[in-house]
Order: sequence, then structure tokens, then C-alpha cells
Amino acid sequence: VLGSSVANLSISNLTENIEFTIQNINPAQVRGGWSSAGCFLVNATPDYTTCSCDHLTSFAILLGLPDHQQARPLTFITYIGCGISAVFLAATLLSYLSFEKLLRDIPAKILVQLCVSLLLLNLLFLLDGWLAQHPSSGLCISTAFFLHYFLLTSFTWAGLEALHMYLSVVQVFLPYLSRYMLKVSLIGWGLPLLVVIVTISVDKDNYGLVPCWLRNDVAFYVGVVAYFLLVFALCLLVFIMVMVQLARIKRQNPHNQSPSRGVLTDVRSITGLVILLGLTWGFALFSWGPLVLPFTYLFSIFNSLQGAPHPFFYPPASNGGTFAASFRVSSPFFIRWVGRRFRVRGQRNI
Repeated sequence: VLGSSVANLSISNLTENIEFTIQNINPAQVRGGWSSAGCFLVNATPDYTTCSCDHLTSFAILLGLPDHQQARPLTFITYIGCGISAVFLAATLLSYLSFEKLLRDIPAKILVQLCVSLLLLNLLFLLDGWLAQHPSSGLCISTAFFLHYFLLTSFTWAGLEALHMYLSVVQVFLPYLSRYMLKVSLIGWGLPLLVVIVTISVDKDNYGLVPCWLRNDVAFYVGVVAYFLLVFALCLLVFIMVMVQLARIKRQNPHNQSPSRGVLTDVRSITGLVILLGLTWGFALFSWGPLVLPFTYLFSIFNSLQGAPHPFFYPPASNGGTFAASFRVSSPFFIRWVGRRFRVRGQRNI
């Protein structure tokens, strides 16, 4: 804890901020109320933290993790995971762009948009630390702006994937919408753009320096957390409804089940759907209290590797389109198969 004062006077709203650097060693248990009002981060390294404030008081660096030594392995995990995800996402995009017939289905087109968003998010995150060291403040603010934007587009496309899955699997009888992909794309790329434009228009200082990210708590909770919770609630609801629908199909068509199909296959299918809908971001909701450390690790591992399984999400259906081959819940072939099956049954009932 670093204390700064002048006699018994209260010094605040200084016209020129003071800067101080605290070495990140010898953490101590501190009590009392602490506030970040009037201060912002200037620079941070594994060894030192520099802040700027417009008042004099007692200052301290508050660590979010129970053990600051965990920050280094978490950083390595995140960078390695993002690097692996970027490679697989690039491979997925190359595969789809190389074979045009893979892009005939709307779910495949939505997946490509999601992969583009995740790839740009991962690449920008990997470059963030290097760009933060550049002396130009405009470059860092631009990096924070686009990092925020691509994070929101990734959430949005996961939500649109969930919405289309609901229409295809649960509702089944899809309403005709002209220029469907155009409208979906306007939402997927336009809605996040509106949010980040409003964020920077309210106060350009909402995006801070080192790290290049949101430094205003209100902007973070409204522009990231609230946005995520809305999308997460939608994806979780669709996940539950799809699982219920699949269980109903299995009960109604037991003769279509492959004898070789086991619990492990179902677990793989469910895991693929969880990753595709971005439900692994929900680990952040449990990162508090005694669970903060394990769930922080789970959050870092699963979300940094979120893009890695995407090349395996869309295997072609085989075995004559049987349920055993088509029960790949994250696949457009699965959605298309279920849709056809219900449409045929509906026509027969009529």
C-alpha cells in the first residue's frame, strides 16, 4: 500500500494527474473499502504496475486472483489456446471457401461468419500485448475498439446460430424470409458495431491504455457483460429445447437408432453443441468465491480453444441419412435431416 497526503488536507480533482509505480511483490491482506474512481491504469507488466490518479490518498494494486502467481500460467494457456484456435479457424475457412457446395446450407454460412469473427478476435487478442507497447495512444484505443467489436460479433453470431437452430429443429416449419442471410448478416455485424460506436461516442476514454481494452467499469458491464448475458440466456434456452426435442425424436423412432451408438457418441454431440453455442463462456458466471481459481482456469482453457473444434462440427451424414449418422447436433446436415423428416410426417398427417 502506497500512501500520499499533505498534512490533514483532502487533495482531489488535480488539474494534472500524479503517476506512481508499485512493484508486484509481497502481496498482503488488506481490508477496508477501495475504489478505482479518479484513477486509471497506465502500464502493467508482470513485475510493475503504473497508475495515474487525480487525487492523493492511499493506493494499492488489488489482485483479482487469489494467488497472483496464477496470472502467468493463465496467460500462457490463453495465448497458446488462441494460437491453436486461430490455426483451426483458418483451416475451417479455407475448407469452406475452397468447396463452394459446402456453403449451400444456411447453417454453414452462419458457421463461416462465426469462424471469421472468432479468427479476427483471436488474432487481435494475440497482437494486443505488442500493440499496447506502441507509443501511439490512438493505436491502442483502436485496438481496444476492434477487440470489443469482434468479441461482441462472436457473441452475436453464436446467438444467431442458436436462433437458426431453434427455427430448424424445434419449430421445424421455417417461415419464408426473403434475403434471409442478408438480414442475419446485418444483425451479426451491425448490432455489435452500434454498441461500440455508442460506447466510444459517450466517452472516448472508455477505451484505455495498457491493456488495450475497456477501462470504464460502467461501459464494461453494459457493453460486454449485459450483452453477453442476453446472448447466453438465448443460447442456453435453445440448447435445452434442442435436447428435449432430440430426446423426443429418439423415443418416437427407436427403430432408427444404430446398435453401435453409445453414450460416448451422445456426449460428443452435446459437447459440440455446447462449444458451438458458446456456452463455455458461462464459466465466468461461477468465477467467484472459493470457485474463482478452478473456473478461471476452465474459462481460459475452453474459451481460448473455442475455435479449435470447428473443423469437426460439420461432418457429412452417412449410412443413408439414418438417425445414428445424422445425430450430430451442431451440423447443418443434422438440421436439414430433422427438418425433412418432420415436413414429410406433417404432409402425411394432413
